[in-house]
Amino acid sequence: MRKTELLIPAGSLDVLKTAVRYGADAVYIGGEQFGLRASAKNFTLDDMREGIAFAHAHQCKVYLAVNIFAHNADLDGIRSYFETLRTVEIDAVILSDFGVLMLAKELLPHVDIHISTQANNTNYATYDFWRRQGAKRVVAARELSLRELTEIREHIPEDMEMEAFVHGAMCISYSGRCLLSSYFTGRDANQGACTHPCRWKYAVMEETRQGEYLPIEEDDRGTYLFNSKDLCMVEHIPELLEAGLDSLKVEGRMKTALYVATVARTYRKALDDYQKSPECYRANLPYYREEIAKCTYRKFTTGFYFGKPNADAQIYDNNTYINEYTYLGTVCETDTDGNPVWEQKNKFTVGETIEAMLFDGRNLTLTVTDIRDEDGRRMESAPHPKQMLHVNVGRTLPAGCILRKKEH
Repeated sequence: MRKTELLIPAGSLDVLKTAVRYGADAVYIGGEQFGLRASAKNFTLDDMREGIAFAHAHQCKVYLAVNIFAHNADLDGIRSYFETLRTVEIDAVILSDFGVLMLAKELLPHVDIHISTQANNTNYATYDFWRRQGAKRVVAARELSLRELTEIREHIPEDMEMEAFVHGAMCISYSGRCLLSSYFTGRDANQGACTHPCRWKYAVMEETRQGEYLPIEEDDRGTYLFNSKDLCMVEHIPELLEAGLDSLKVEGRMKTALYVATVARTYRKALDDYQKSPECYRANLPYYREEIAKCTYRKFTTGFYFGKPNADAQIYDNNTYINEYTYLGTVCETDTDGNPVWEQKNKFTVGETIEAMLFDGRNLTLTVTDIRDEDGRRMESAPHPKQMLHVNVGRTLPAGCILRKKEH
């Protein structure tokens, strides 16, 4: 069986480090220009250097998304950007555009080229075309089934790599090439500025009844017509590996450290368990289901993997996430009293039960017995985000460990 990579998104330097600690084999990031997540924090060159050094020290690769569809006005900037990237030890660039690919081959000949899902990669002839252009890897269109992926693997060379999304938000448009955002707001999804109109509520208006909006389904809420459930394939690791995938990709460069830690750790354990034995993997299926639901999600679907989705793959009554756990912070260090220190992300109080996510898949249930600020003053609660806190939970915790609490 092929060695299969777990590829995790990182929207910031802190999240990259979280992804690496919780089991990523590779992470993908965006720079400050020319990626499809302009609203993410993204990476400066200094952030890239620090993040790449951290990842490489942990035997983890870093891929950079430069996957916009370029206009004439973008090309000089992309050329300058690639020239600058010569000083950064990036492992691969993720591209969609033919012109950008040619610039990458010219200016970054030592860097692997991966072809983005945006390029509509739906058949083995397309994979072979990209291979002839110098690409090492192609990311499959999200509209492919496991049977189609298996057929692609059978028709491409062994050293041609195949990557596919296995978890995260699904786009209503074919391979993510959406025009709704540009039409409604003037912000082009294919230039990195998507406003996610697929999550908005829609109704029908009859042309002679101007201003009278009719629900598409008969209720008082309208309907979220384009609002897909989130993809989740953690219960189908055997099928993904048997299809010959080289990389299992998680969507979410806009997501928090808690989301990234939860998803990375769950898929890492699932892959490692299956490598131990199929029986070990099957025995832990309840754990994967329980853990993967501890981050934000919109209910789950298997997307196109087992055939075209039906009406059950959509959510018609709302566009909100299910969010059962709150992110409290990431341990920065241990103080002289052995207490973890972290920058607070959300409110918690003395006496509350919280949970520490260990890197090996275990969760520690802990009770907060004391909270102190940087000056050593006691606090009954921690209501102010970004405050550095010393928290007594009865034990030390490793740096990078994520803290969360269950909402009731």
